[in-house]
Amino acid sequence: MYEFHKVKYKSILNIPSLHIPQQESVCILGKSGSGKSTLLKLLNKMISPAEGDILYHGQSLSQYPSVALRRKVVMLGQQPILFGQSIRDNLLAGLAFSDRTMPDDSYLLTILEQVSLNIHLEKNAYLLSGGEQQRLSLARILLMDPDVFLLDEPSSALDNATETALIGMMTAYTKQHQRSLIMVTHSQKLAEQFSTHVIHMVDGTISSSH
Repeated sequence: MYEFHKVKYKSILNIPSLHIPQQESVCILGKSGSGKSTLLKLLNKMISPAEGDILYHGQSLSQYPSVALRRKVVMLGQQPILFGQSIRDNLLAGLAFSDRTMPDDSYLLTILEQVSLNIHLEKNAYLLSGGEQQRLSLARILLMDPDVFLLDEPSSALDNATETALIGMMTAYTKQHQRSLIMVTHSQKLAEQFSTHVIHMVDGTISSSH
């Protein structure tokens, strides 16, 4: 799916070669400052390499229209981003960006159930806790149903039980729908439990990929 060829980004990354397979649950592991989040941002052109090339399904990202790519490769950052005011506003924001048909409220409530949120669609999203906002953001990208989900520490604001349940749901969803999941995490436990492919990073380089 992704191929890296002599990719460098500032003094942060130096990746001579890397293959990220399609339709897998991929975990990117490493200590803070190892370049994990930077690597993730390269995958949907939030940033671009200073040197080298990244191919997505054989096409160079440098030639791929950014908006078209981000409709297929959706990223959820470490800090949840809210749109508008209500829960409904936030759920529909991604679909509007993707130019997709808007679902009815019953489907929106079903998606909220998947991320363990039992809240009214008219509730002010800014009244939610950090963990609830993170789950709401996850629900938004689930509605977008992209080819690739990029998750940067998606469970950082969650307790252990909720973390396990949500990451399990995401891996099951992507497997069932033949999607790809690429997740940055510090947790060796999460990687061992849910990933089918692990990339280990040390000081901006790939120490192993298997």
